[in-house]
Amino acid sequence: MVKQSLITFKNGTPVHTPSYRFRRFLNWFPLGLGYASLVFMRYGLNAGQHALGDDNLMTEADFYRIFAWGSAMYVIGFLTMSPLVDRKGGRWGMLFGLTGTIICNLMMSFLVMETINGSWKLPFVSIMTVLYSANMFFQSLGAMSIVAVNLPWFHTRGRGFFATIFGFLIALGNYFAFDWGYAIVDATRKQIDLDKLSITASAFRSILGTGGHAMNESWWLFLFPALFGLFWMIPILITLRNTPSDAGFEEFDTGVENMSANSLTMFQMLKEVFLNPKHRVVLIICLIEFCSGAIRNGSIQTYPKFASHIGFKDDFFLSSNWGLALLIAGLIGANATGWISDKFFQSRRGPMAMMLYFLMIIGSAIIAFSIGQNTQHNGSLVTGVGLFIILMSVIGVHGILSGTASAEFAGPKNVAKSVGIIDGAVYLGTSLQSFIMGIYVPVFQPGASLHKITDPNEWLAWPIIILPFTIFGAILGMKIYHAYPNKGRAH
Repeated sequence: MVKQSLITFKNGTPVHTPSYRFRRFLNWFPLGLGYASLVFMRYGLNAGQHALGDDNLMTEADFYRIFAWGSAMYVIGFLTMSPLVDRKGGRWGMLFGLTGTIICNLMMSFLVMETINGSWKLPFVSIMTVLYSANMFFQSLGAMSIVAVNLPWFHTRGRGFFATIFGFLIALGNYFAFDWGYAIVDATRKQIDLDKLSITASAFRSILGTGGHAMNESWWLFLFPALFGLFWMIPILITLRNTPSDAGFEEFDTGVENMSANSLTMFQMLKEVFLNPKHRVVLIICLIEFCSGAIRNGSIQTYPKFASHIGFKDDFFLSSNWGLALLIAGLIGANATGWISDKFFQSRRGPMAMMLYFLMIIGSAIIAFSIGQNTQHNGSLVTGVGLFIILMSVIGVHGILSGTASAEFAGPKNVAKSVGIIDGAVYLGTSLQSFIMGIYVPVFQPGASLHKITDPNEWLAWPIIILPFTIFGAILGMKIYHAYPNKGRAH
């Protein structure tokens, strides 16, 4: 029996029954934690790169090569798997992506364990590159699946709330990866100073029974996130449904634009986005998110290295609680972006993208002018404020565009492909930013990993590289200021 889900419209927004809202919560909550666990498994390598270096398994240069190959496979995963997600549904995509990612992380854990134990004499970096690339391929299903599932459950007028959820989940995954990841590193060393362990690291040591043994137990960097993801697969299997009708509720018009009445091939979708002027908004969103990828990666990955090289990483509250800082910034940015977009801009996403990019211009300028104030045991508060502004803004933009607008301008038959193309642009921006960093920032250059870059002024290229992306993104945000889904468009 189909239950009535839609009561009425109030100010253009559907008002649902409490039972529908509760069932929708049961749908997205485990799905969201599953997605956060994917982010956890995505950045475990980042949190553990120095630990694996201490184990003589890889150098910092090896890490960047591995991550570069992984990023490339992430984009390939978007392009090849999104048509399947559109056809089979987001539930299939999330379960398939989680399964593949968990298996890859278990294999990486086993590789680290056997190599540290001396059981294997295989080329560690080459095998890790293959496994991490496969991990990133399966990771690509996460974002497109979560957006595809939630498209039919939220109306456009209220989907700013989902942007809030999506941004929060990204921030939560970053918290797991960096806060819990660093805690796992500290809890698994063969030599542990109990007085210096954080509460989280102490908890992991008690739960896992690690630390103080004959060797470092770095394999937990991949094993624990895999077990965490496996845990969330259980409620996903039980509660996740692709559409309200699959859960026994009435379908309703979500107010999205249909790029096509039919499901397009990826080649057709690319032609529509890049060559058809009717879909200029989606193209501009791609370009904005290209900038987001450059800025996000340039902030999240570079600042911990900066703090470590200058010498204040463990003494300054922002760098010593990096995962928590990402979580708080994501909570503020995602909540404000989604709520303001729906409340004050009639669910138009362009105004928020524009304003947040202007904030990122300010944040980049603050970092550039204050970076020299960062000294050993003294991280600059001014730099931290600028960085926090960037983190808050870029997570908000990513949630409102990749997580929300990507679906609103594509429609249910092509939503996964739209997310795949837009998120693919994010990682292309990440790659370009990494390449430029490798030329102009000393620590990223060949051989620079052999010594610390302790003069903060030598890092000035970092905010300078980010700044043009913030300006370009702000200009593009202005171009879609008035964009709103045309639900009648389909061809």
